[in-house]
Amino acid sequence: MIAGMARAAVVFGRDDWLASAKKALGFIRATMWTNGRLLATYKDGKAHLNAYLDDYAFLLAALLELLQAEFDPAALAFAEDLAEVLLEQFEDKDKGGFFFTSHDHEKLIHRPKPGYENATPSGNGVAAFALQRLHFLTGESRYALAAERTLAQFHSELREHPGGHATLLAALEERQQPTRTVILRGPRRRDEPLARRARAALRAPDHGDRDRRRRERPAAGSGEARRRRGSSAWVCEGTSCLAPIDRLEQLVEQVFKPEKIQ
Repeated sequence: MIAGMARAAVVFGRDDWLASAKKALGFIRATMWTNGRLLATYKDGKAHLNAYLDDYAFLLAALLELLQAEFDPAALAFAEDLAEVLLEQFEDKDKGGFFFTSHDHEKLIHRPKPGYENATPSGNGVAAFALQRLHFLTGESRYALAAERTLAQFHSELREHPGGHATLLAALEERQQPTRTVILRGPRRRDEPLARRARAALRAPDHGDRDRRRRERPAAGSGEARRRRGSSAWVCEGTSCLAPIDRLEQLVEQVFKPEKIQ
């Protein structure tokens, strides 16, 4: 729901929907994040039970969507905290992929490592997808390597039953061809008009199917970005970026340019 409200807020320009997403995240951080770990349930003023793979993976994915709507260093730091717990407490270091329960969870007869999707995406699929995108944003290679190990673990399942592993396939697609990303950086009062114009232009109907390859993200804070005055944009694929751009027309051209960014 946080991801959905954040995405819809950007598409429809609804600040109240963005506020709703941020309020929900604030509740989770205040009541269900304790001592660096996430809790699974909340009722009658009490949060308890260890969170599961899906809880961490889905919340991480929601944070990445929220960061595209409005950059917040604290939200990025929280995303990195969630990613670290995924790697430390859920990843199968020997074979790859993520267990449904944490390493310090009570011992169970069977400890599943779900990859097949049912009514909702699988925890492994969302974890691989979100960790890979967090790598694009931060440059932290451990996140990309964990996603790669997860894809390798489920390689045979992807070949035999691709229709049941849509999110893992989406992660595989972005590993093979990283999504083209727009980074906007500058003083908020001057950046907002550029951001609005860029989003409107990049959502234009005549871009057709190419729009599905375009995502927007804030800058994590490169030295060059901090030194520049005014508003600038960077077009990137994965962790490779072109030179900064300050004209909307040039930005749109670079986003939909067919050549691969080196």
